[in-house]
Amino acid sequence: MNKDKQRELKKSVSAFAKPDTQAGVRQLINTILPFALLWYLAYASLSISVWLTIPVAMIAGGFVVRIFIIFHDCTHQSFLKSQKANRIIGTITGILTLFPFDKWKRSHSIHHATSGNLDKRGTGDIWVMTVDEYVEASFKERIAYRIYRNPIVMFGLGPLYLFLISNRFNRKGAKKKERRNTYVTNVSITVLYSLLIWAIGWEAFLLIQLPILYVSGILGIWLFYVQHQFEDSYFEDESEWDFVKAAVDGSSYYKLPKLLQWVSGNIGFHHVHHLSPRVPNYALEDAHEHTPPLQHATTITLATSLESIRFRLYDTENKTFVSFKEVKPLLKKKRLAMLDQQEPTFQDK
Repeated sequence: MNKDKQRELKKSVSAFAKPDTQAGVRQLINTILPFALLWYLAYASLSISVWLTIPVAMIAGGFVVRIFIIFHDCTHQSFLKSQKANRIIGTITGILTLFPFDKWKRSHSIHHATSGNLDKRGTGDIWVMTVDEYVEASFKERIAYRIYRNPIVMFGLGPLYLFLISNRFNRKGAKKKERRNTYVTNVSITVLYSLLIWAIGWEAFLLIQLPILYVSGILGIWLFYVQHQFEDSYFEDESEWDFVKAAVDGSSYYKLPKLLQWVSGNIGFHHVHHLSPRVPNYALEDAHEHTPPLQHATTITLATSLESIRFRLYDTENKTFVSFKEVKPLLKKKRLAMLDQQEPTFQDK
């Protein structure tokens, strides 16, 4: 795609980057109220059976994903017209989802500005090693990477690390505004949780809130993971990196059933979002449908997205993700080369 077509594509999508206050308010109502109702139903069902409470709490976890998408849009200043309103709603939804507004806004902005750039990895993204980096890495580095990319660790322990550690502490060098927002978020969460525990008891609270957070955490990490980790995703060195190509070729269209598309706040139209982050989630589908070039983006479904679990390393030569198994011959070749170098020559003997 030449530069003229890229500019035309960005211009076409920017037409949908118009926050609609009425649409935003409707989304707040049809998301926050059902979540609150489900939370209450989960509590009420404890008097019947805990095995009824947990499924209700898991459904509520799906609504937390939708609340997070509202939070996410607010960090892009795309959910409502007013910047102040976006910040207020973003901070409140950040408390409900356990994400500090300013800290996440910064890291996510960097993610958008560097997605697919091999020379600028490391902030707001999932750790990706290239084949060459993995082969040249030390044994400890390879083990650490394999542990990190293990599905049990990434999707099982990942939510706990995200909610309890990463989101609770400020980064080194954070500015005053960012630090203060994290403190406000942490104190607000503490007060909210303390009031709920005082009202219903800590056991009931944990039986409801833990499934909610765990389900929402797994779904959230999965959505973020799968929409950039597909077989022919886009990665380039800084000198060759292109924003439009990174958006359209490096972000997938996750075609979900309508119910899941609604719950996930249309974030499956990830290629549209990366091309124009100011398009609100409630306008992403329209932007996709009315912009023909975007309909050629890589499309994945629930079934095909499962294949992404085996994509662990990026092959810069063939421009594709590969599995650890496919790299074994290269590691063997490296070991043999090292043994050859250590083998004493006739003169050494």
